[in-house]
Amino acid sequence: MHPSAESIFFILFLVFILGILFLDLKVIGRHSHVISFREALTWTIVWVSLAILFYLFLIFYGDLIHGLRNITDLEALKAHIAKYKHPVKITDDMTIALALAKYRSNMGLEYITGYLIEYSLSVDNVFVMLMVFLSFGVNKKYYKKVLFWGILGAIIMRFVFIFVSAALIARFAWILYIFGGFLVVTGIFMFLNRNKEEKIDPHHHPVVRFTSRYFLVYPRQVGDRFFIRKGGVFYLTPLFLVLLVIEFTDVIFAVDSVPAIFAVTKDPFIVFFSNIFAILGLRSLFFLLMNFMTRFRYLKHGLAFLLVFIGLKMLLHHPLEEIGFETIHSLIIIVLILGISVAFSLLKRKNETDTTTGDDDANEKQT
Repeated sequence: MHPSAESIFFILFLVFILGILFLDLKVIGRHSHVISFREALTWTIVWVSLAILFYLFLIFYGDLIHGLRNITDLEALKAHIAKYKHPVKITDDMTIALALAKYRSNMGLEYITGYLIEYSLSVDNVFVMLMVFLSFGVNKKYYKKVLFWGILGAIIMRFVFIFVSAALIARFAWILYIFGGFLVVTGIFMFLNRNKEEKIDPHHHPVVRFTSRYFLVYPRQVGDRFFIRKGGVFYLTPLFLVLLVIEFTDVIFAVDSVPAIFAVTKDPFIVFFSNIFAILGLRSLFFLLMNFMTRFRYLKHGLAFLLVFIGLKMLLHHPLEEIGFETIHSLIIIVLILGISVAFSLLKRKNETDTTTGDDDANEKQT
């Protein structure tokens, strides 16, 4: 195992991601415009495809991340697996090639499960971001620029959050129980408040009040600019305040989503990769769903159950390991929870549509 190999791979990964973002900002979407449904769908397919391609990369070449490609010692591989608590059983009669294949397969499974968790929880984040834009009266053609810089800031904050959390978990294993309890409580509160109407006050939001206290804020929006200089005085624009609120919102959601992925894997690199690919797809998901949020009535119910399940898994991880509960079982349960919530949402909407159509037909006959 070579720490230098981990660093090299991590740097190359970041260069690749930043390169795609730069291409999107400076070449493909250099002009502010309203994102169409077709463009949002195209980019959603692109980001999801990249996430799936990375899953395939892990299946065939995942051992490159930790510099295990040329490892010949079975005991060294076992030590690495134990370090990150991967649920992989390596026996002494295995060849190193078979053991590595089993390790890579589990790594890919942990990644795709974590990605699904993060991407699912992002749906709730989409709803809050839409409320932020509407509350601040942001022109739709500026949504993309704000979300671009918001995502870039989220990548930096997630990096810090994930690797600090991983270091704490490695040193104090009992923190997992705190994370688990927190997720259970969060899921219960999400379920209890599922029908509560959420509002954002743009004038009294804590981020706005704090920023306005220490910086000069221009009284109106100036196109897509974040900063302006008037009469030699430097001002923040209201659009920059929106960006700060979006960043603050992501930090709040990271408190839920990052611990949730640690329920699946203790490898901080896998947690980071699954987080980043989900965050990268968040902007296109926002534009894809912003006009259809009301159609998924029971999705919040599903997310609440998802958080409770993940929290219980963290609290009961030792008993679950003893009965043979593995990552694949988590993935199946997560897919079932999300699938059932979406199916019930669509069924509910269909019934309401049929009822409305029936009422209209009855009214026409009476007329």
